[in-house]
Amino acid sequence: MNKRSLVSVALATIFTAACGGHSDDGTPPATNAHAWMDTSLAPQQRTALLLAAMTSDQKIAQITGSPGVVPEIPSCYGSRHITGIPALQIPTLRVTNGPVGVGQNDCVSPDLPGLPLSSLSSPASAKATALPSGMAVAASFDTTVASQFGDVIGRESRNLALHVLEGPGMNLARNPTLGRNFEYFGEDPILSGTMGVAEIKAIQSHGVIAMAKHLVANEQETNRMTINENIDDKTLHELYMVPFEMAVKDGGVASVMCSYNSVNGYSMCENKHILTDVLRGQWGFTGYVQSDFFAAHSTANTMLAGLDNEMPGIDVAPLTAWWTPAKINAALAAGQIKQSDIDTALGRRYTQMFKLGIFDRPVTQTAIDQTGDGAIARAIGEQSAVLLKNSNNLLPFDAKSIRTVALIGQAAYANKAVSGCCGGSSDVIPLYTVTPLQGVQNTLKQLGSNATANLTIVADDNSNLADAVTAAKQADVVIVLAGTIAEEGADRTSIALSNNQDAIVTAIAAANPRTAVVMKDNASALMPWIDQVPAVLETWFPGQEDGNIMAGLVFGVVNPSGKLPVTFPKNAGDWPANTPAQFPGVTVNGVPTVTYSEGLQIGYRWYDAQNVKPLFAFGHGLSYTSFALSGLKVTPQASDGTKPITVQVDVQNTGKLAGAEVPQVYLSLPAGLGQPPKRLVGFQKVQLAPGETKTVQITIDPTSASHALGTWDTASQQWKTASGVYQVLVGDASDSLTLNSTMSISN
Repeated sequence: MNKRSLVSVALATIFTAACGGHSDDGTPPATNAHAWMDTSLAPQQRTALLLAAMTSDQKIAQITGSPGVVPEIPSCYGSRHITGIPALQIPTLRVTNGPVGVGQNDCVSPDLPGLPLSSLSSPASAKATALPSGMAVAASFDTTVASQFGDVIGRESRNLALHVLEGPGMNLARNPTLGRNFEYFGEDPILSGTMGVAEIKAIQSHGVIAMAKHLVANEQETNRMTINENIDDKTLHELYMVPFEMAVKDGGVASVMCSYNSVNGYSMCENKHILTDVLRGQWGFTGYVQSDFFAAHSTANTMLAGLDNEMPGIDVAPLTAWWTPAKINAALAAGQIKQSDIDTALGRRYTQMFKLGIFDRPVTQTAIDQTGDGAIARAIGEQSAVLLKNSNNLLPFDAKSIRTVALIGQAAYANKAVSGCCGGSSDVIPLYTVTPLQGVQNTLKQLGSNATANLTIVADDNSNLADAVTAAKQADVVIVLAGTIAEEGADRTSIALSNNQDAIVTAIAAANPRTAVVMKDNASALMPWIDQVPAVLETWFPGQEDGNIMAGLVFGVVNPSGKLPVTFPKNAGDWPANTPAQFPGVTVNGVPTVTYSEGLQIGYRWYDAQNVKPLFAFGHGLSYTSFALSGLKVTPQASDGTKPITVQVDVQNTGKLAGAEVPQVYLSLPAGLGQPPKRLVGFQKVQLAPGETKTVQITIDPTSASHALGTWDTASQQWKTASGVYQVLVGDASDSLTLNSTMSISN
């Protein structure tokens, strides 16, 4: 046995003995001398008892990360945990990234070179199911899909003995070039909040702490550590804070992450107005606030502002940890903070840990259901793909009537599954991957087709494009695989397809009219070739099941039903934040500064207000069948603005295939309020057999955390519902609202 193994065994023996021993199945002993381990007590009572038993030094050690070997799992070294205190039966609290699956987490080999920093982003991290992106989940417009997404994440966190999942990401797609748009749920606050709430509930049902991030206005990567965002209070409340408010009030989220950026001059992890006045005061948040990694910039100011847990606790120049024992004790000695401040911060986290059973289960790993979770990942991707265009019903391809399929594209999109590794918090080390060619071959076999599929990889400089054209001419049908790659740490300079992929699409479409383009991208892309191609399918970043997802949709095993959670611009710059002062920012008094001068005009709201026609509108998405909406009823049509309003609509499948439609409800608020032309207030996906009709009811609740009818009054710091006539608009996309009615509010 080597020296490392001996140390690991010793650590495990010490930890087990200190905990009083465990039975063979890993469960704690039946009797317990520690009062806070009495599960019949409320979490708050257990927390108070534990805090009373702790020394000041123990408390200080528990409010920040402590990189090193995980005592309960000696084979794991991590920089994402807070080491437990066995004598008090406090378990090691283990944290993982996870907006699109269990990402870079708390387990690499203790022998990995470059520790502790190398442990934060390594392909040697524990593997998990690489799910489709957050943007894909939003495109499903289906809370069931968001729940499935959260269910896999929560279950696999438990499998890997992880306790805190840093997700969902709930920032908004303010600009299509932003590098982390794929992690988030699109450009609309109510869509983002609705999907986030469903995911949070599913994650926490597994006893795992979900963490809504990044509060707030963390919309860009450029200068993210130093940028100051100037945002008026009304815009903050009506757009960027709505998803977080919904996460708190509707989702019961246990934790929130404060972001790198500053808002209105205050670093977010020391922004007392937002972390205390708004988050806790206005919203009633009872969970805890964790810093983004290295986002804290002070000791006392962060704690007094409302930060509860600094991560990761690495103090290696030039990186600074601010809640080290020395700095905390110095702040106590100087009277800058009190012991009660530490108790408050630690107590908030312990309460959530008790609430979710983290103290009451062993820190042990179990096997991930690779097959079962992979099947769910595939189903999520299938429900999330958006059929953007399908002239003359080119898709789905008939697998039994064709002999040859040509797959063409550059290697990043055509020769692997787009699942990501290792450039940021959304990178998941996949358990397996399915390439596009494998997916097509699997699907052809499933459908009993004798057709053959051939892959042509186009060089990144398109030097062999002629070979791809030849392959296209010789095939019955062609699938061009194209896209853009994005990740944490950088915004995109453009949403044009990289490496001149536009030339590939144009050449292949000219060579074979039966060409479908499958897109894999961050949030949207420019498509100057759109009129030359009959069919375009958007699959976002599909994750490890990429090939199966794509092939199942293209060959009609699954009927596409996704809708766009972002607007696709027709031309570069056709989006709200299109000046240097809006993005990427200008220097003001030596500080990189961005001003959200577009105010409430984000996404489709801006396109409506500016009368700019997009390439594809928010909410757009086609199907292999057809639908009709009718029978709109709004009840009641006169209200005092305090009671729920029901919008009812009949949805009929008028085609020959089973499919799903998403009726969307928008409101136009009374004139004079300074609002954009309309806002999304509700939606519901409905599955229909051919010829079937279902009545869908969507409720608009004026008292809900989404504030569907409300506007923010800065002077009174309250939401208000204005009297007047509201237009109710219903359709299958933001630019296709075929039904309308009105309702009046008098208050």
